[in-house]
Amino acid sequence: MSEQSSAQNAGTIDVGGDLTVNRLGFGAMRITGEGIWGEPRDREEAKRVLRRAIELGVNFIDTANSYGPDISEELIAEALHPYPEDLVIATKGGLVRPGPGVWNPDGRPEHLREALEGSLRKLRLEQIPLYQFHRPDPAVPLEESIGALVELKAEGKIRHIGVSNFTEAQLRTAQALTPVVSIQNRYNVDDRNSESLVDLCEQEQIVFLPWAPIQNLDGNATIESVAKKYEATTRQIVLAWLLARSPSILPIPGTGSVGHLEDNIAAAGIQLTPAEVADITRNS
Repeated sequence: MSEQSSAQNAGTIDVGGDLTVNRLGFGAMRITGEGIWGEPRDREEAKRVLRRAIELGVNFIDTANSYGPDISEELIAEALHPYPEDLVIATKGGLVRPGPGVWNPDGRPEHLREALEGSLRKLRLEQIPLYQFHRPDPAVPLEESIGALVELKAEGKIRHIGVSNFTEAQLRTAQALTPVVSIQNRYNVDDRNSESLVDLCEQEQIVFLPWAPIQNLDGNATIESVAKKYEATTRQIVLAWLLARSPSILPIPGTGSVGHLEDNIAAAGIQLTPAEVADITRNS
């Protein structure tokens, strides 16, 4: 593969019809501490990762107020503000963090407003380009949670609304209230429970953001064989598979390591054949 790796090699995708980004982004969850809690082991290294992502053509960064909590958003601003003109920062609200590895839903309108306004301050933005409801809260009617985001959008604090960890039925409920421009669900070669939502996103021109895009690669002979052909890592092959799976998919692999970041971005230059895509799909 070329040493001139760039996220530009993945092509582009439109978010909400008016934000064009390269189709390989960066997930900023793992620039925080263990358990996605507290400070990273090396704060300066975390900022180097963010700056290197921009150098490699990444212009879509996904984060959340619950990453740290707050730490990820603070690091993004410290490392990158004032932001490049083409950088789209997506963040999320709707989870609270009482401790490491603990994620509790809170979809109350007052909480979402507080979370959104906190993200604006930490990211040093006047408007969040893409704000995603992190997870439905079973204790709060979905209409109330989405309604709060609709109000915040009307106030100019949100440009576009997205959702995360949603079923199709929940998506339809949200769409009855507002345009939904993105869905962020778990999806990878080993976990395709959101397969039908990927297809729906392609049909309706919604961006699909797969979280945990690199999972359970050990012992997959098909992926290992394809990796050998391209002189690539298995990580790169599964990211290339995601890019080939649907034009609506915008992978956002995350890492706290510059080396892993560079390895991930190099996947943008791998063009799998339809037969290879089918083999990986069938044998994973």
